[in-house]
Amino acid sequence: MIGAKRKTIAAERIAGVIGNDFVTIHETDALLTSVDAWPLSLAKIRAGELIPFADIVAYPHNVEEVSQILAICSELEIPVTPVGGGAGSCGGIIPVYGGLHLDLKRMNRIIGIDHDSMVVRVEAGVVGIDLEEHVNRFGYTTGHTPTSLRASNVGGFLATRSGGSMSSLYGKIEDMTLGLQVVIPDGSIIECKAVPRHSVGPDLKQVFIGSEGTLGVITEATLQLFPIPEERRFRSMCFPDITSGLDAIRSIFRAGIRPSVVRLYDETDTAMSIAPHFEVDDESCMLLLAFDGSRERVALDEQQSANICQAHGAQDYGDGPSRRWWEHRYDMYYPSKFLTSGYSIADTIDVVATYDRLERVYWSMKEAMESEGAIVLCHFSHMYLHGGSMYMIFFSSQPDAESLWSTYERIWHAGIEACHKEGGVMSHQHGVGLTRSTYTEDELGSSFHVLKMIKQALDPKGIMNPGKLGMGVQK
Repeated sequence: MIGAKRKTIAAERIAGVIGNDFVTIHETDALLTSVDAWPLSLAKIRAGELIPFADIVAYPHNVEEVSQILAICSELEIPVTPVGGGAGSCGGIIPVYGGLHLDLKRMNRIIGIDHDSMVVRVEAGVVGIDLEEHVNRFGYTTGHTPTSLRASNVGGFLATRSGGSMSSLYGKIEDMTLGLQVVIPDGSIIECKAVPRHSVGPDLKQVFIGSEGTLGVITEATLQLFPIPEERRFRSMCFPDITSGLDAIRSIFRAGIRPSVVRLYDETDTAMSIAPHFEVDDESCMLLLAFDGSRERVALDEQQSANICQAHGAQDYGDGPSRRWWEHRYDMYYPSKFLTSGYSIADTIDVVATYDRLERVYWSMKEAMESEGAIVLCHFSHMYLHGGSMYMIFFSSQPDAESLWSTYERIWHAGIEACHKEGGVMSHQHGVGLTRSTYTEDELGSSFHVLKMIKQALDPKGIMNPGKLGMGVQK
């Protein structure tokens, strides 16, 4: 916390910029903005524990207000944590040193679509589903469909380097971003021009994409759009094991096919997610596919993919499982009895590796996490020509809060250690937040020094989301 005097001075000066109605120092307001979808913080709240919260919450309306607020906070050396939709799953918005929560939800303008260039300018506070539905009316799609689409916003997508469920075809948020507007800690507004590509030095917008609020505040982006596909078709193939399923996926991409959705469930996830709705053999692994494009191209890609899968021992399940997943893909995010009662917790460690390491990472993580008492299931998704990601989903239930917290930490540590041991990377799209922060230096190795130098240059007072990305403890 920042102390009563600095809190009062900061709140009054910020109110002078954005008005009294858009600044609050009430603890109830601060608590509401301090909670994202991190399972550990939610479990602690259910157990009656208090998590860190901000001293002040501010709701700016435009980039000029953000600029003035950061200048004030820099002068007073007050920590600033940007807040988007609050849908992150790693504790990234928890203000571990108090200070200011900068909530961007009022910056929700869709500035305009350039139909010639097929791009859209949008402020950081626009919710994903609102952007998607807006561009749909003009015959476009963003192609960015994370399962948090109805809760997360553009600034959050950019800050965490998010990926949507159709990233195999449309790319991730960093692929879709042509231009960026950012306010750096001293209040300066910088612009990265919206062009398809340039060779004028490094691509500086990529410094801020994935920075999780530690280097500045992303306020606006120019994103590419795609025509709504003429047709979307689904296909489901069931394999005898993980190995044959991964071999088939690799062969599909090597054949030049880019499905929009590629999701391979291990036997445990198949039993829990697919078997209740479709009759599948024990120990089988279901692959869900979707294809977007023209009718002719989709029909060709679907049939060729089915042929490849059957050559690797798959049984054809038609479009049923894949279509059902698409139509119900948000259902699992509604609270369940398991997740809202007692001392129980569920979480996901999303990792990524090249094909030569991917299955070894899977088995190593599964064994390590199960050795700590976790129930583990997995699906592989966001697949590419050279590799892909997997979601190691785990559950744990303990007799008391202390046992649950310690078990949760051991499961995470075991999983990340096993991932690193086999050459994987500890996050594909969920970001770092607090859950992975202590592992960041090991992950980045010698390049971590460069990240710290960038942080020092842009944020010498260490005010931006301190304690995240393994750096930036508030002075």
